[in-house]
Amino acid sequence: MSYAKLDAHCRALGALEHALSILGTDEATNMAPGGGEQRAEAMATLSGMYHRQATDSHVRDWIEAAKTESLEPEQKIALGELERSFINMTCLPSDFVERKMRTGMRSEQLWRSARPKGDWQAFQPALEGIVSMLREEAAMRAEVLGLAPYDALMEQFDPGNRTAQITPVFAELKAFLVDFLPTALAAQEERLAKRPLKPLSGDYPVERQKALGIEMMKAVGFDMNHGSLSVSDHPFCGGVPSDVRMTTRYRTDEFLPALMGILHETGHGLYEQNLPKDWAHWPSGKARGMSIHESQSLFVEKQIGRNPAFWRFALPLVDAHLHESWTMEDLLPHVHLIKRGKIRVDADEVTYPLHVILRYELEQDLLSGRLEVKDLPEAWDAKMQASLGISTLDDPKNGPMQDVHWPSGSFGYFPSYTLGALMAAQQWAAILRINPDVNEQIGSGDFDQVNAWRRDNIWSKASTASTPEILRQATGEDLNPSYFIAHLEARYGQ
Repeated sequence: MSYAKLDAHCRALGALEHALSILGTDEATNMAPGGGEQRAEAMATLSGMYHRQATDSHVRDWIEAAKTESLEPEQKIALGELERSFINMTCLPSDFVERKMRTGMRSEQLWRSARPKGDWQAFQPALEGIVSMLREEAAMRAEVLGLAPYDALMEQFDPGNRTAQITPVFAELKAFLVDFLPTALAAQEERLAKRPLKPLSGDYPVERQKALGIEMMKAVGFDMNHGSLSVSDHPFCGGVPSDVRMTTRYRTDEFLPALMGILHETGHGLYEQNLPKDWAHWPSGKARGMSIHESQSLFVEKQIGRNPAFWRFALPLVDAHLHESWTMEDLLPHVHLIKRGKIRVDADEVTYPLHVILRYELEQDLLSGRLEVKDLPEAWDAKMQASLGISTLDDPKNGPMQDVHWPSGSFGYFPSYTLGALMAAQQWAAILRINPDVNEQIGSGDFDQVNAWRRDNIWSKASTASTPEILRQATGEDLNPSYFIAHLEARYGQ
């Protein structure tokens, strides 16, 4: 039977995906600096093998033949998602896939050495090569998929979402945030005038922070038997569902950035660990896309981790591990602190979307040719000043060099972060409607009902529908920014 051949085909691809994922995670966390060249070659070769196997002409024949077989509803969904994946894979020739992997890894390795020094002149040629390659990729994908070039790239990270729907939502959100930020900062200043921010002790050894982080991970449901926590330059969640590799980065003079990073990545890890295991080797059993992935990580970080109810449970753990003696009134102003800043990953709930929208706008300009890489620092600075009132012109390290996404060739990824924040707020509102006691449950350290809703409505759905359809099924409506706006107003506007 052709369906059985496809099942075996997906299992073989799954083995290659597993190897590539673990190799990629190791490259970012454990590999010696001198191993970069050979690792790039090895991963490029494996990527080419994967692509050639995934796009073998027999696969198309098997898909067409399987459509005529008697299949269960879940098998039909799996077959449909495999066909969508196959079409996206066959947009690109295998030699281009190898070149992309090799170029991206070398660019990323150069970025790691150039960024600490803010050496834009050294990094610029590498990014120019990436942008040129992405323009080539976007053109190939757009022709096959019948999409605009940027939408064709975004489809690889977030199936079903399009700029035609996203851009108006982002425009509404940006207009709100630019007006709301001064209001929120004024309200914060008024609160801090009455009760000044209690200074952190500044003595937080990494081993204590890691122990605290792991206890938090376990508390919210992460299975440490199928996951781990390491250190990297840029926090991420990698690996595979049976072996989730999470990372964060630490500072010993404060603990909240690392802890919030751990909670964020734990949200990713929970999604991966709870995908349907029976379909793990089929595309329909994998994570839907990055905006849903980000909705799960931001749900844990924002809706749970910055929720005052959560800290009724978490504060004693902080005190025990970090040898502090805090009250809720001491800690919450730190948890909810907002400020204008240059760094996306360190940004608060209010300013973070402005960082993302800036990147969303710039990478479309880069892809279309309206902007060239040599002019990127000035364009970045102009948008930062317009939205956040900050200049980065003399600080490329904390301007256009700060993220790993562009050096690695990931255009179309950034919108997922803010789409995820919007979706997380919408999901939280849906939970509140059916479970008004959710804050009391979280305050007592009980995450079972929250996780049950997410398992039923998000995790178990995997890639059985498009991103917009999964959100509609889960919450009863299309993406609606009003929930996120209301969330910010309630938490920061008074």
